[in-house]
Amino acid sequence: MTKNWLFLIVAMLTFSACEDDYEVFGPLNDELNTEEQTTDVVTLNLPDELFNYANPDLPFFFNAPPIQGQLNTPANNPVTDEGATLGRVLFYDKNMSANNTVSCASCHQQEHGFSDPLAFSIGFEGEFTGRNSMGLAQAAYYANGRFFWDERAATLEAQTLMPIQDHIEMGMELDELEEKLSTLAYYPELFEQTFGDAQITSDRISRALSQFVRSMVSYTTKFDEGMAELVPGQNPGITPFSNYSELENLGKELFFSARTNCATCHGTTNFVAPGPRNNGLDLVFEDNGLGDVSGAPQQNGLFKVNSLRNIAMTAPYMHDGRFATLEEVIEHYNSGVQAHPNLSATLRVGGAGGPNNVVPRVLNLNNEEKLALKLFLETLTDEPMLNDEKFSDPFGE
Repeated sequence: MTKNWLFLIVAMLTFSACEDDYEVFGPLNDELNTEEQTTDVVTLNLPDELFNYANPDLPFFFNAPPIQGQLNTPANNPVTDEGATLGRVLFYDKNMSANNTVSCASCHQQEHGFSDPLAFSIGFEGEFTGRNSMGLAQAAYYANGRFFWDERAATLEAQTLMPIQDHIEMGMELDELEEKLSTLAYYPELFEQTFGDAQITSDRISRALSQFVRSMVSYTTKFDEGMAELVPGQNPGITPFSNYSELENLGKELFFSARTNCATCHGTTNFVAPGPRNNGLDLVFEDNGLGDVSGAPQQNGLFKVNSLRNIAMTAPYMHDGRFATLEEVIEHYNSGVQAHPNLSATLRVGGAGGPNNVVPRVLNLNNEEKLALKLFLETLTDEPMLNDEKFSDPFGE
């Protein structure tokens, strides 16, 4: 069952608005109804019983090493059903931007693996962002806890507030955002049920958004079905899955093999890396990633390694969206890696060498093997997650 919170909100939302700027119908009627105004209609569809965000039914291998060691959830902000519900509303609310035109979900769309099908996302005034919007699945499982392609955000809590304040993305000041949200009828109760009182602060906004994003855990893929067949001690890299085709099993074997080294950077069954890598996209980078943040030349060209879960849905690829297809990505690693001085060791012949001794590996995959890798990557698509109502837009027309 879903309950509809129907709100009539003033068409022009101003920062000086107060509680008598709207009329409310539905569960909050008695507390919040005030004098009638000329308004737009907003319907907020939330379930009578909260969705389960805090305790998903994870497979056994998610609750054991090494995956448990990847968790970055801080002790003071565990995922709760109430917090993630508030985070879901915030994530989809276009009032989070200066002119009410974009939300977090504008650049992180559920049907696209919570990424953007555009190479660069469109901000609140129509300008393009500087980098591609990466998918959000498994955000809770980046062991170093850092976010953005250049890992400039030390925590997810810090990351969630940065796009809101960005002059291209959402264009808000945090104090203005707090005041703006306090004028919207649906937030006081949501903040109260999450934090114990109705006070709206940027810290609470970041914590609720982080809870919602950390709840985006992919664990119902074809790969997970195959993993469930294994007995302790069996290696998924060399043990065929009965639910896989012959080519999918070949792709899985190649992915986890020393020949490709794919799993070295996309480690464990979450397919994430513990830190940034230089994957040889260019000899000279226009965007130096982590190097532009740290100022250290030895970190030029290092970028966050995103999870491969839902990778078939998150095109285009890389920080600048240069690759339109998985075939292009595979061919890059097969034959296109550039000899940048900071190239990651796993992509070098011999796996080592200084900045003046870089020889990129060439995989020499044949057409069948490249197809097999692509088909394996497609088994990491989580259709139930991409269609789960608890991650969907709660705002009605």
